[in-house]
Amino acid sequence: MDYYIHESSYIDEGVTIGDGTKIWHFSHIQQGAVIGKNCSLGQNVNIANHVKIGNGVKIQNNVSVYEGVELEDYVFCGPSMVFTNDVTPRSKYPKGSAGYKRTLVKYGASIGANATIVCGVTIGRWAMIAAGAVVTKDVPDHALIVGVPGKQVGWVCECGRVLTDGWNCKICRRAYFLIEGGLEEKDD
Repeated sequence: MDYYIHESSYIDEGVTIGDGTKIWHFSHIQQGAVIGKNCSLGQNVNIANHVKIGNGVKIQNNVSVYEGVELEDYVFCGPSMVFTNDVTPRSKYPKGSAGYKRTLVKYGASIGANATIVCGVTIGRWAMIAAGAVVTKDVPDHALIVGVPGKQVGWVCECGRVLTDGWNCKICRRAYFLIEGGLEEKDD
């Protein structure tokens, strides 16, 4: 057991936690969840049944990752951002897991504080969702999404900088080209 779990957190049976992961105060990891290596889960984080979280993921305080959501490696979830898993929830008529829509957050994507991700979408690699944005449709790789509802207003480099000079990063010098589904890094 080469991970850290704060004494105030609950870990159900049948959970897998990777080496180097840290789970902080008042968190709950539910049965069947898989959490990769070197992750950081902040205070008051809930990981629902059967959720899969990749390596190097950072989940800030007050985030619930509901069943049907998958986070690939190096995803960042800002404080109090929200995932959903049912497009038409009703307390009187619960559908259970059979009615949940799948949400996928791909490698390296970042979701800002208080953003909402409506279920059934895919957020592309290295995409950046601004604080407070509401994502209702798929997001291309490297897209910058802002507003309610979320709209693409630009492109973001792997290093996190907004691309303002075509598809070339002034900071880290990566260069991109446009493909269907987003940006792709040029090979030198």
